[in-house]
Amino acid sequence: MNTEWRIRYEAAVEAARRAGQLVHRYFDQSVEVEWKQDHSPVTIADREAEQLLRQTLHHAFPDDGFLGEEYGDTPGSSGYRWILDPIDGTRNFVRGIPIWATLVGLEYKGEQIAGVAEAPGLSMMWRALRGDGAYRGERRIHVSDIADLSRSMLFYSSLSWFIKAGRQDAFLELTNKTERQRGFGDFYGHVLVAEGAGEAMIEHGVHAWDIAALKPIVEEAGGRLTTWKGGADITQPDVIASNGKLHDEILGILAEK
Repeated sequence: MNTEWRIRYEAAVEAARRAGQLVHRYFDQSVEVEWKQDHSPVTIADREAEQLLRQTLHHAFPDDGFLGEEYGDTPGSSGYRWILDPIDGTRNFVRGIPIWATLVGLEYKGEQIAGVAEAPGLSMMWRALRGDGAYRGERRIHVSDIADLSRSMLFYSSLSWFIKAGRQDAFLELTNKTERQRGFGDFYGHVLVAEGAGEAMIEHGVHAWDIAALKPIVEEAGGRLTTWKGGADITQPDVIASNGKLHDEILGILAEK
């Protein structure tokens, strides 16, 4: 195992835990909500948590770069870049729904090599390092073995995103071909796929900070995470995570007709 990867991974776990605890102190309180230009919400908890993550990780690894939802891109010289989402699921957070997480992703020369999703409202953490497997807490997790779409559980963020993407017919086809569908948006659908609780999570309207931490978790659990065209670019607005066995079939349904 690469020692530098391991050191940073362990730092990511601790930093995500601390930032998640900070955010949790604000949860279910009367927190003022501001609205950004893209109509997404932001709170003091988002900003303070990202500041904590940046300060902690920069102190330990001063040559690393950073990309975060609240404070943008800070280039580094080491080849490593931390990709941060202080609260993935801020809409849930501000409405008192405990399904949100602090995401810390680590990239090396363009490859996502480690990820942590700390969900204090659920008292759970998902994490992975390339070559070391994926875990929920201390338990190693794996994707499901289901290879029949008609027996699968499908997760998605919101029907409105399929409409905006012009894929509402594809979404309806998927609902007809899958056994059950659940609207578990944001990080949660992806980690559920990683731990085998469902077979696919399909999302649109995402950014790099939404995906960077989740890609290693899904893939180290034995699954696949790509764009709707099958690519690996985490800057694209669409993403599908699956157990791998149903991936190509779902990509075919999502393809532009």
